Amino acid sequence: QGTCAEVKVYKLGIFSVVSCLKKESFTVTKKGLTHKTTMDSRISLNYPPGVFNSPVLVQIKVQPIEPSLVAYLKTQQETSYSVLSTSPMIHVQHPSTHSFQKPVTVLLPCSPHPDKKNLGSEIDHKRTASTTTNRIIPLYFNRTKSTSIRKPRNNTCESLKLLGFKSRESGWFVLDDVVVRSVQSGLISFELCEHLERFIVLHSSSSVDNGHLVSFVKSLEEAMFSTTACVILYYQKDNPHRIVILVVPSKDLYQVLGNLRSEASSGPPEPSRHFQVKEGELLLLRFTGNIFASSNGKDYGKDYKLIFHLQRKPRLELQIKEVDEFGNYSCPHYKGAIVVYKVPKEKIVCNLDESLIFNENNYQLPICKLALRLPKHEKLINRPQSTKRISTDPLEALWDNLLYWLADELSEENALCLSSSLPLRRSTIQLIKLKNPDDLTEQTHELLCFWKRSLPNSTDKLRLLARHLRKIGRNDLAEELKFKWENKVFTEP
Repeated sequence: QGTCAEVKVYKLGIFSVVSCLKKESFTVTKKGLTHKTTMDSRISLNYPPGVFNSPVLVQIKVQPIEPSLVAYLKTQQETSYSVLSTSPMIHVQHPSTHSFQKPVTVLLPCSPHPDKKNLGSEIDHKRTASTTTNRIIPLYFNRTKSTSIRKPRNNTCESLKLLGFKSRESGWFVLDDVVVRSVQSGLISFELCEHLERFIVLHSSSSVDNGHLVSFVKSLEEAMFSTTACVILYYQKDNPHRIVILVVPSKDLYQVLGNLRSEASSGPPEPSRHFQVKEGELLLLRFTGNIFASSNGKDYGKDYKLIFHLQRKPRLELQIKEVDEFGNYSCPHYKGAIVVYKVPKEKIVCNLDESLIFNENNYQLPICKLALRLPKHEKLINRPQSTKRISTDPLEALWDNLLYWLADELSEENALCLSSSLPLRRSTIQLIKLKNPDDLTEQTHELLCFWKRSLPNSTDKLRLLARHLRKIGRNDLAEELKFKWENKVFTEP
């Protein structure tokens, strides 16, 4: 399972496996050569006869570009919203003393329109500008959101631009004098009259300033060294005061979620939003609101750090508690949040503990936030036997008995449909599930009791509940509930 590396060693030590791009080498003689890469047979370089005066060794590497990465960068840079797709980035090396005597023809794949399956849709520029302010999400992970979809069409304003990199001194630049032609659907060709260390073609829906294209390619090159990851928060089922926090690559998300469920953990329905992080980067976790955490059960109020590693799964196990037990008085639970910051490398000093001193004025925005909830303590008041509160209303006792009977009769699917039908907040349903994670009857009973208490006394609760039962297709339970209420039938638990 997975990818592994096997080597023979004759001495024990510390080893590291590094993944890099495959390099191909070939020799171009005076007769010329047409070379198709083994990584992608659609990529070819045609060296005509006489392009070099002597045989030249050429090395080539192909860096594929994920459509989801392009979509993510479009949400980051407002000026790049018109970029539709890119070709792979090609790295070419040969001796600098040999210049081209004739143009070299290059053939590359570059889809005329983004792949719907990978990219979803192109977002309208105005909507992109407004949504990325609050929540920047790669479109690859946000296909279900409502976005304005533009159907592929022939647009006379569409352009293909070649960008090249000669050296560190010159950096990236746009080759305006090179004409990029569309050979057939998904393939482009152009002629190079000079050697470039790296080059890429950008396909945009309208004309874009050269400076913006260069900025986009620089960001793209930087992002290729990053990994899309997210933060997962899980609670222990038997103890909601114990939490587990992990940073995982997005591609491993479902596997990690499955492993956590097998560890008897329960958590929010979704992890954090996805973000870009590099190998070895430090993430700072700050607890805010009315909840703080401790790693040893004693020292509360600290910030915590996680260092991202692609091959390992950074993990924190913490104990949480409320800051003020009288806080959040209008809610049935305590509220808090985990704010995650990415600490720049220049701010990390040799002593890692010192790097946790985080300055609020360094203009570093949080990369994501996770909501925290903690059930409130049920306070037990010991009163003398003579002053204990006992409900003398037989109708209330009958209601409680009937609601428990109904909860026991409903299947898991029926209970889910009923909770969706009843006018209850999502946070209330989540809190009830968190309090009784393994008992469906108790969950449903508490849900029905909460709904009943939220109604005015003048409401015909029986008629209203029967209507909701008929709505989910349980007419039999609606009729039986009515019969039990009218005949004051108590059911033994």
